[in-house]
Amino acid sequence: MTAGEPFEDIYFTARDGLRLHGRCYHSKSASGARPVLCLAGLTRNGRDFHDLAVALSQRPSGSRTVYTLDYRGRGLSDFDPNWQNYSLSVEMLDVLDFITLTGLHDAALIGTSRGGLITMLLAAARPTAIGAAVLNDIGPVIEHDGLARISGYVGRVPLPYSWPDAARMTRELNRRQFPEISDRVWEEVARQWYNDKNDKPAPGYDSNLGKALSVLDGPLPALWPQFEALKRVPLLILRGENSDILTAATVNEMRRRHPASVAVTVSAQGHAPLLKDAATIEAIRHFLTAADAGRQRTAAASAAG
Repeated sequence: MTAGEPFEDIYFTARDGLRLHGRCYHSKSASGARPVLCLAGLTRNGRDFHDLAVALSQRPSGSRTVYTLDYRGRGLSDFDPNWQNYSLSVEMLDVLDFITLTGLHDAALIGTSRGGLITMLLAAARPTAIGAAVLNDIGPVIEHDGLARISGYVGRVPLPYSWPDAARMTRELNRRQFPEISDRVWEEVARQWYNDKNDKPAPGYDSNLGKALSVLDGPLPALWPQFEALKRVPLLILRGENSDILTAATVNEMRRRHPASVAVTVSAQGHAPLLKDAATIEAIRHFLTAADAGRQRTAAASAAG
């Protein structure tokens, strides 16, 4: 364990030699619950899931081990000298390397935004890696206005000069979609989004991610075939009430194509829900518990048959 923290840092080498970082929040109890792998959004990192990971791993009973991963160029992972490697295909390979390293199988994947896209790709490419899935404000159709908004700031936001300045900038950038978030929470979020260097904010992601976005021309292709690969596993769809990336209409179509899925709207939050409020964390915990129970019923039926 990291001194004073409820997690263990993991450093490993990707197949192309880049040094990447993740965390493991070990389960407090030997419950046999399905482990969780959390995958962050485009410019984010595993710190986004800290509150959720603590809540899931530290329960007195029914706890589960939670892993988080910093993609290349984010968090504490190395920046890639070739910005063209900031792609879904390369990042999916990094996730597969991490799954191999940790021995994960039949895990629950929680994917925020880009992490949800990677989850859908994994469902098609490596079905046995996923036993349940949570898609946090992402679906097979990405709204152009939301993508344009994100493209407008990635790699262009000036570095704050202090942590109070970082909290202010984070709040100002997001207050329209997150009108009810307190100043205290924005201070926490700023610590998630920026690295710390000598007690001052440092870049939390490689600014060259902006170049990777700039090569996109026109609307992204819909990922319905990849989404439908998730039909074999329990699925929770989270949508921020104010989201400009995932529409209610897309959620309805996702539910039509995956009738056993569950959808939850996160009130007064946009893209993407922060996964820090008690109600959303409890919705995820309840979903994972139900998914575990379904796995146990399936195993019992197979043994009896």
